[in-house]
Amino acid sequence: MSKARPRLIVFGFDAAEAAQIRRMRSYLDCGFDVMGFMMRRANMNLDFKPFWDNVHLFQTINGGLPWRVAAVAGSVLKVLLHRRSLVGADVIVARNLDLLAVAVAARAMVRPKPRVIYECLDIHGLMTDPGLKGRVTRALERALLARTDALIISSPAFLREYFAPVQKWDGPVALVENKLWIEDGGPGRPAPPSAATPDEWTEETPIRLAWVGTLRCARSLDILAQAAERMGPRLQIALHGAVHHHAVPDFDAILARHPNMTWHGAYDYPDDLAPIYAQNDLVWSQDLWQWGTNSTWLLPNRIYEASYFGCPSIAVAGTETGHRVENGLGWTVPEPSADALCALLNRLTPAEVAARRQALLSRPESEFRQSAAEISNALRAGMPTAA
Repeated sequence: MSKARPRLIVFGFDAAEAAQIRRMRSYLDCGFDVMGFMMRRANMNLDFKPFWDNVHLFQTINGGLPWRVAAVAGSVLKVLLHRRSLVGADVIVARNLDLLAVAVAARAMVRPKPRVIYECLDIHGLMTDPGLKGRVTRALERALLARTDALIISSPAFLREYFAPVQKWDGPVALVENKLWIEDGGPGRPAPPSAATPDEWTEETPIRLAWVGTLRCARSLDILAQAAERMGPRLQIALHGAVHHHAVPDFDAILARHPNMTWHGAYDYPDDLAPIYAQNDLVWSQDLWQWGTNSTWLLPNRIYEASYFGCPSIAVAGTETGHRVENGLGWTVPEPSADALCALLNRLTPAEVAARRQALLSRPESEFRQSAAEISNALRAGMPTAA
């Protein structure tokens, strides 16, 4: 590519969503000339203002297929009004299926046509639905994939379990895991702890288990609440992050019934991560929201954050997250239940957890922290060969 700074257009479902903000920052830090066409959701980070050149598409809501279709159609019209902004783009990145539809339409509006990359963040439950709506949506995705130049996935299971066998994708694929993005000068890793044996866990010095990130998994909340009730003051559960009340409507009531569960609110990324993980012994890392499909296949950012800062993870065996955690990142339970979680917590010793923390902090940070090269290489997978 002749230009020193490749021009990147990003279509996103929520300009204020934490992962979207991290990714935009990484694109800018990688040296791309970046512009966004983005929707907004009304359930989080309302005061956020994009630090990139951005065209606001629509305020959206969670769920509601008719509204999503209307938002896509309206977004295409809005992009048409701003089509001059697309001129000179080298590549378009669409972060979810709705925005891929908008991105494919946007590419048809300009000459020369930029490449389109589909970044799949999750395999939505609708995509694996065996009914009519699922079949129609998969057919739509296949039609859009036929107009897509490359695919970015965050877990190899997305390709192995869905895109290859179901959608027959055989084009370029780049794996960009949900690692931390920390700018130069950002928070560093703590030093490995000393080999001193910590005190045993008691009611006075309980096990400290955290659930960190987007709090939307009702099944995880239920398992943690049951564990809190059974273990009493020997277990303290700290919850950090934005709560999706539409997904966990009884969140406040559950916490009110369990004095050993505390929600600490949203946090600043990445500056608040080090103290959060330093204050906890273990982190619940398994997503159970779409069990058997997306939640079983994904690799959440929790395992990278926690491992970078030396906090061992707990996941469920047999999942993609569990496979990764079993590779020295923590421990797995045989099933997603309070029985299994309590059995593990009662079996572990402070010395074992301290040894795992020390081992994590001795591993290369590149295992858990995103590099500019990983981002750039993934985008260039969808650019012309001459790039």
